[in-house]
Amino acid sequence: MNYRYLVASDMDYTLLVTGTEVSKENRKAIRELREAGVAFTLATGRTFYLVGKYVRELDIDVPLITSNGGALFDPKSFSEVYSNDMDEHVLKELFRLLLDRNIDFAGYSPEGVFFAPNSGRRAFFENYNKEVPDNEKAKLFDFGYSDLERTDFPRFNKILVVGADEDTLNLLRARTDLDCAASTGNFFDVMNIGSTKGNGLMMLADRLGIPRENTFAIGDNENDLSMLLMASHSIAMGNSREDIKAVCDYVTSNCDEDGFAKAMREYVLPIVKQSYTPL
Repeated sequence: MNYRYLVASDMDYTLLVTGTEVSKENRKAIRELREAGVAFTLATGRTFYLVGKYVRELDIDVPLITSNGGALFDPKSFSEVYSNDMDEHVLKELFRLLLDRNIDFAGYSPEGVFFAPNSGRRAFFENYNKEVPDNEKAKLFDFGYSDLERTDFPRFNKILVVGADEDTLNLLRARTDLDCAASTGNFFDVMNIGSTKGNGLMMLADRLGIPRENTFAIGDNENDLSMLLMASHSIAMGNSREDIKAVCDYVTSNCDEDGFAKAMREYVLPIVKQSYTPL
């Protein structure tokens, strides 16, 4: 289908409350977007191994922005069509830092997901794997000091750092070769420079042939800020921080109040219908 407009939505606490399903009203609003000629995609910090069931449920037919903009994932071929991989030398420095400081992490790779020893995140992926077909299950690996010596070192486009102390976070923020952003709770996303949801949104719009002035973004947190600033039309959730709301064109209600659906119907679709011209 040829789309004229593109909506990119954050997942957690925007489209859904973490650990719950997408609500009936939000699913219905996504169908209304498609009927109006609007492409819908997810812009998420998650690896593509954690989005497959949502692709099917929401009938998404365009690439997804995953790993916080570190990759574009094509649900049709179930493969990445773009990945901004981190330099191997940088990766080894980062993993050694986290291992030395006994900090939990999950590394996102096309090969699978690599976890710190005794990671608290592994159970989340194991539970997700129970809900999807075998060909969509994430391959899960432990990662330790011995892996730093591998000659076949995996590619990574994001490291999710969990529960790090402020000193470690400041060390990561100070690096000029990384893009870093806080996300939900005590999660901290570390990517190669240039990996942002905003850059992912612009790349996807260009790939689909959709004018950048016809892009919409909706989100709630720091890692959504880049796409909210770069999209032509920006929407903050009611549960967003005040600084996020301040830079957006429209503020909707909370996630648990179907704020996504409200924004689509009261803000996005009126703009689309007002500017619509027949082919």
